[in-house]
Amino acid sequence: MLMLSRAALQTGLFAQRTWSPDVRRQFWGWLNAVFNKVDYERIKEVGHDRAAAEWLTRCGAKVRFQGFDRWQHDYNALPTGPLGRFKIQGIDATDSCIMYKGFDHLDGLQHLEEIKFNKSMYIEDACLERISSIENLQSSLVKMEVVSCGNVTDKGIIALHKLRSLEHLYLSDLPGVVDKAKTMERLQTALPKLDVELDLV
Repeated sequence: MLMLSRAALQTGLFAQRTWSPDVRRQFWGWLNAVFNKVDYERIKEVGHDRAAAEWLTRCGAKVRFQGFDRWQHDYNALPTGPLGRFKIQGIDATDSCIMYKGFDHLDGLQHLEEIKFNKSMYIEDACLERISSIENLQSSLVKMEVVSCGNVTDKGIIALHKLRSLEHLYLSDLPGVVDKAKTMERLQTALPKLDVELDLV
């Protein structure tokens, strides 16, 4: 099934239409919500990793599968094979439109070690809290980046303390994080082996 991703739509016919800024915002907001809708029947049909990869690439993110160095970004070029053959090991959500309503896709991922949120406009505290509540990710995630996500505050960063296997956390350009010292103290008290790299004003 051929699927148009958000990136394809942005550079195609829709980008050529002359719409007012308000109409464009409403359209993309609606479309992004559609792209993030969870299809539970699809998850049953193709498995958690494949369904999550489809969701992520549909929303403009990239995925890296276990045993592969290459990042996959094209929905229509995702590898095929037996059910369960490809396991997601990394997610790069840079400039993507993934949002909280799609995060049920992450529940069944058993091998996810790395997540990058960079200029991910819909990422907010609730997203980080949701990730931190998923038992699989509490034991598998070792590396995370949260960069230029304006809706993330101290509350969301503190929630990451549940990710007990987290080894490296990079935080940059997060204007919503205002009490850096207290937030870092709480995080590193819970995760004493965590290496935190900060670039916050």
